[in-house]
Amino acid sequence: MSQKNETPALIAALLLTLLLLGGGGWLLLNRVFRSGVPGVTASNSQSSGSVAATDDRFSEGTQLLDPSNASPQKQAGIDAMKAGNFEQAVQNFTDSLQANRNDPEALIYLNNARIGQQKSYTIAVAVPMATSLNTALEILRGVAQAQEEVNRAGGINGVPLKVKIASDDSNPALAPNVARSLVQDGSVLGVVGHFSSGASLAAGEVYQQNGLVMISPTSTAVQLSNLGDYVFRTVPSDRFSATTLSRDMLSRLQRKNAAIFFDSSSQYSLSLKDEFTTAVANDGGQVVADFDLNNPGFSASNAIEQATQQGAEVLVLFPSSGVLNLALQVITVNQKRLPILAGDDMYDPKTLEVGGAAAEEMVVAVPWILLANPNTPFVQESRQFWGGDVNWRTAMAYDAAEVLIAGLKQNPTRQGVQQTLASSNFTLQGATGTVRFLSSGDRSQPMQLVTVEPGRRSGYGFDFVPVTP
Repeated sequence: MSQKNETPALIAALLLTLLLLGGGGWLLLNRVFRSGVPGVTASNSQSSGSVAATDDRFSEGTQLLDPSNASPQKQAGIDAMKAGNFEQAVQNFTDSLQANRNDPEALIYLNNARIGQQKSYTIAVAVPMATSLNTALEILRGVAQAQEEVNRAGGINGVPLKVKIASDDSNPALAPNVARSLVQDGSVLGVVGHFSSGASLAAGEVYQQNGLVMISPTSTAVQLSNLGDYVFRTVPSDRFSATTLSRDMLSRLQRKNAAIFFDSSSQYSLSLKDEFTTAVANDGGQVVADFDLNNPGFSASNAIEQATQQGAEVLVLFPSSGVLNLALQVITVNQKRLPILAGDDMYDPKTLEVGGAAAEEMVVAVPWILLANPNTPFVQESRQFWGGDVNWRTAMAYDAAEVLIAGLKQNPTRQGVQQTLASSNFTLQGATGTVRFLSSGDRSQPMQLVTVEPGRRSGYGFDFVPVTP
């Protein structure tokens, strides 16, 4: 055969090979993306952009959700729970906690194992175990402590409390499907969660539509207000944080011009940015510049230079946890030249560890700080449970669990819990003070200001301490 006649055939073969390779590559990539995150699968039955909530995201003791605390004793307890050998599971989880008492997952599983197949009431807690483990554990500690205390005291009108952990990655595309799974589990009578405002907004619609109470201990976006009469929170909304920070800037710092650093992908960050901008304007100041930390071309040094040129006298950091490292770059580059105010996501050990001396004198608005309430029963007992100090996320999660327990004591049904919490007479003395809800489901409580100072409590050479009035 001549070369002229072979050419079309060779071209056709080449094209076919490329097509097959391309198709195979696409299939491979598709498999990688579908299997790369445990528990997340693509599904045609899910809405656009959503991901499925598979069974391995939920556990009452038969799944290990915290790989950082995977002791042999704990794994043995999980295996015993799977086999229905609750007595053995109790011993295994007890042994695990003796080796590491700072493990809330193990404490929850221990309490669930003690209950076994007895009659019980169940609440769930939705946390980002796979994506923000430290935050998830902070929240779990509050719920675990509340569960241990109520069961030790004899339960809820004699009935013990079980806790089901749900891992939602703090992902607004996944959270509604996690919520649907919890709604479909008839044993679940209330939910503590979710962590991020985006996840809570997405999941809250599902809880509202299906009549299951959700209480977020950490979601602050104002959009959560009036989402429905089954949606509550123990943490004050961003409106309180914004007002507190604005007044601190205008009164204590005597500065009027602010530059905001925010995350355009975060409902929490956008909410806080908008509320602060409004509060500053009402107080007689102004926001002269804003910078998106989520912008791929973000440069801390360039942003600070631009902010200074535009007259900024204060830097205001409202990052989400996902861009915390970029906010820390701002602190490092600034080197205390301009005062810094910040939202509660900056209340993180990384700020002390990485920010160090550059973060000194930065002021952060938080809903609660242990050092302002060092002698309360909750603080004393939490130290006994966890062997150290807890932060506001643990305290707010404890209060959220306590609120659900109070609702179950009155009427242990989904509707009964909602009616109790929505009553104008409902009140609870919690770890963070008096808990009562407005008709919007919000909690009315002022924020507290903390600052970074040299200290030894954190182990990083700096601590968060209350701002002296």
